[in-house]
Amino acid sequence: IWLSGQILPDALAEIASRLGLRKVVNNRPDHEEPGQPASDEIRAAAEAAGLAYLEAPVRGLPDAQTISAVGAFLSDGAPALLFCRSGMRSAATWAMAQADQGADADDLRAQALAAGYDLSRLQL
Repeated sequence: IWLSGQILPDALAEIASRLGLRKVVNNRPDHEEPGQPASDEIRAAAEAAGLAYLEAPVRGLPDAQTISAVGAFLSDGAPALLFCRSGMRSAATWAMAQADQGADADDLRAQALAAGYDLSRLQL
């Protein structure tokens, strides 16, 4: 699993090749800020690169439906990139989806912290 801030459609194929990605999860709502690529643009780039794509926008903390959808999408363990504006909502969504499937909360927090995301206040 990789977590990232905003990705650009024209960089997605290279990122996918370099990291060996198979999936992309977009946790960023469209129109969050001017100039942001639309989800449809990113979906087209992902599909052109042979990647599965999930649009799962999050404002604040993810809801139960989003957590469930992301957990199901990632359940096969295929290499995946989750992104939002800064990566923080994606880190929280990933951790909550993993906790929902029984992963250890302290281990999830440690993994997120190692990636630069402090989830110490997140209830898992």
